[in-house]
Amino acid sequence: MEPKSFRLFLLTTTACFILIFTSTNFTHAPSSMTRIFDCTNSSFSHLCTTRNFLFNKHIRPIPKNNPKPNPKNHDHLSDTPKHPLDPLTLVEIQKVRSTLSSHALFASRAPHALHSVVLEEPDKNLVRQWEKGNALPPRKASVIARVVSDSHVLTVDLSTGHVDIVDSPVRVLGFPVMTVEEMSDATWAPFSNTEFNRTIISPGLNLTDVICFPISSGWYGNKEETSRLIKIQCYLTQGTANFYMQPIEGLTLLYDLDTKQILEVSDTGRAIPIPSPNNTDYRFASVPTLDKIRILNPISMEQPRGPSFVIEDNHLVKWANWEFHLKPDPRAGLIISRVRFHDPDTQETRDVMYKGFVSELFVPYMDPSEAWYFKTYMDAGEYGFGLQAMPLEPLNDCPRNAVYMDGIFAAADGTPYVRENMICVFESYAGDIAWRHSENPVTGLPPIREVRPKLTLVVRMVASVGNYDYIFDYEFETDGLMRPKVGLSGILMVKGTTYENKNQVKKDKEGNEEELYGTILSENVIGVIHDHYVTFYLDLDVDGLDNSFVKVNLKRQETKPGESPRKSYMKAVRNIAKTEKEGQIKLSLYDPSEFHVINSGKTTRVGNPTGYKIVPRATAASLLDHDDPPQKRGAFTNNQIWATPYNMSEQWGGGFFTYQSHGDDTLAVWSERDRDIENKDIVVWYTLGFHHIPCQEDFPIMPTVSSSFDLKPTNFFERNPILQASPYFERDLPVCGTESVSA
Repeated sequence: MEPKSFRLFLLTTTACFILIFTSTNFTHAPSSMTRIFDCTNSSFSHLCTTRNFLFNKHIRPIPKNNPKPNPKNHDHLSDTPKHPLDPLTLVEIQKVRSTLSSHALFASRAPHALHSVVLEEPDKNLVRQWEKGNALPPRKASVIARVVSDSHVLTVDLSTGHVDIVDSPVRVLGFPVMTVEEMSDATWAPFSNTEFNRTIISPGLNLTDVICFPISSGWYGNKEETSRLIKIQCYLTQGTANFYMQPIEGLTLLYDLDTKQILEVSDTGRAIPIPSPNNTDYRFASVPTLDKIRILNPISMEQPRGPSFVIEDNHLVKWANWEFHLKPDPRAGLIISRVRFHDPDTQETRDVMYKGFVSELFVPYMDPSEAWYFKTYMDAGEYGFGLQAMPLEPLNDCPRNAVYMDGIFAAADGTPYVRENMICVFESYAGDIAWRHSENPVTGLPPIREVRPKLTLVVRMVASVGNYDYIFDYEFETDGLMRPKVGLSGILMVKGTTYENKNQVKKDKEGNEEELYGTILSENVIGVIHDHYVTFYLDLDVDGLDNSFVKVNLKRQETKPGESPRKSYMKAVRNIAKTEKEGQIKLSLYDPSEFHVINSGKTTRVGNPTGYKIVPRATAASLLDHDDPPQKRGAFTNNQIWATPYNMSEQWGGGFFTYQSHGDDTLAVWSERDRDIENKDIVVWYTLGFHHIPCQEDFPIMPTVSSSFDLKPTNFFERNPILQASPYFERDLPVCGTESVSA
């Protein structure tokens, strides 16, 4: 959009909003705007369908001359649950809304909103015992609602319509995930405030060139004790779509999410100029024509015989020897459950993991100043990954051979809506090798060259939480390995400054530079240092429920005099964690270890307990003081690995009610109970960490940085499970013609 058109659009939109906003009472029930999500309304029924082609029981044959089948519409109005863990359908969410509308808690005209409407998962043992063809356990919805200023947890029985009050009103310290509607209201709230408008207009800025953004406020004391608050900061949009690079530095508003009122306006950055929009726009359409040079030819993975995986009954994924249940979730983004592997030797389908998902993402910024100290986000528990997921872009977010899955969530008034193309599933081949061996001819044996290609199944979701984009991948390999992976991209949250060049930074008498809390990236722009900590919940059930967590220490052993020409060697010392505290792990290069989850009740033919191991890769640890309020709330990052007994109520590392929580209901608090974990149903938690010192290459948009960890079979199989995999042959693969390339 051209700058003039963009400004005209903002002017028109803002004017309409102010007229509506000022004529509306603040205390009202959720707006009927969400009627646009009503799939029973024929005017909007097109929003309830999606163009996906693999959501059927059998793979359709694909003509050789047409490697991509014609997609068909997926009508969510006809969805019915087929598995105990299937998410609530569109019709079920509508039923929840209808049921609650007549409940005493909501029957009055008191302001209310639904913050979460999800499946209340059946008891774990019921799910494990369930087989396809059996009747489903009773379907229930778990609801978190706010009525006036109280939170309530309810359960709605979808077959009987009965409503159970689980906790009402909730008395824990903290609040539920914000609704999308609340975030939208907070974005517009400043423009109804006279002091804010005066602050914008006085230096000559136009209100139509300003956009605001809600920022969770954390918890720092009495002010956040009883009120549900959020901070709002604003940016200039003039000349660029990348408004994050034009902060109105130091302008911060305090907003009450319940009363919908601006409580404070702070303006501490009047002397700081707004950075120039030059060279900040990252959109392809805005790149100068001369810069649009294709230096690489496109690469596409084609599958002339069709995909090797199938999605049965909308949510059960089967590929190679893997099968698992996949569903979108408004808080976690996506949840993978009932992960099992078909053993090619024993022909058994064996349990690996009951449930895995991102439990929380803690993002503390390292600037203690007035306009920045509170920026210590809990992105899952405050904003919701699923709520922040945007539709994936075919060919660029996901390759041509990908299949897409929609999310169906509830708006604040309970109306269901479709988050289209939220998850993609695809097979990947990057030219990697699964296994190989070539025999050297000096042995006198006939030549041997055996190689097998490595194929991977990828499940992907992207959450755009404000300025940052988080790419969540779950990779499955044919040898039984799982790899959760996180990619960070998007736009830095930057700070305005009077400095245009590093040589302008002030120094004291000792020659020490003024603390900038980051890096000067461009004129008047500082990228502030920050961390990202992604904590995964991993309910591993290796060959069953009774598992143990084992720390395998690698120790140097000295040889005895005369025993060997060697003076030392390395040996493995296995220690089974008896209680939770023994399962708390801080990773260290100087304490090399492996971390196994084993089933001592099931062994291989040579006597080794079957197991999986957690294999860390690049990660980071928090350097914040444990008594710092943000770290109290983010205490689940105090260790990189935790092992706890399974408890259905302990799934969110930062607590069930994370918003403005005090840190009294976190993984760290639960683990201090030091419960028994040997030969128990246990959960392993792993935190993937990133330290981010911004650099100029991160401006104006960041190249993706990724890290991961592995869940790798360890004595789970009797031998290499892909020994019988076949190599590729020329006849298996099409030969595509190429365009002539001139020098």
